[in-house]
Amino acid sequence: MSVRHLLAAAMLGDFGLATPSAAHVLVQPAAASSYTLTAGRLWSLVAALLGLVGVVIGGLALARSAGRIGIGTGRRGAVVALAAGLAGAVIGSLVVAAADGGPGTGGGIVGGFVAVVVGLIAMALGGLGLARSRRTG
Repeated sequence: MSVRHLLAAAMLGDFGLATPSAAHVLVQPAAASSYTLTAGRLWSLVAALLGLVGVVIGGLALARSAGRIGIGTGRRGAVVALAAGLAGAVIGSLVVAAADGGPGTGGGIVGGFVAVVVGLIAMALGGLGLARSRRTG
């Protein structure tokens, strides 16, 4: 019995028929399908989003430090991009280190690698924006 059926049975109050099936599902080993959001996939998604936010803010900070957008120097944005990129890269590397299997097993290893790469790009953009803001300011 699938999780959807169990949730539907719980919502409708049909616990009498769902109890043996629920016990059977709980005894089976957990296999992550391609649609299941496991803890590893969730953490790699969080890390990749942190890195992506860092890339966007780092790009804006780099453009501001060059005087293309806005009036400010972009120094604060560069520091935020460095911090977000570092957090994304560290969380992504922890996900990769903790992953039990390869791609498709639910450990989040692919997302972890993506998060590390995106986090490093965010750190590079933040570093360039910080260096430019120091030079111009």
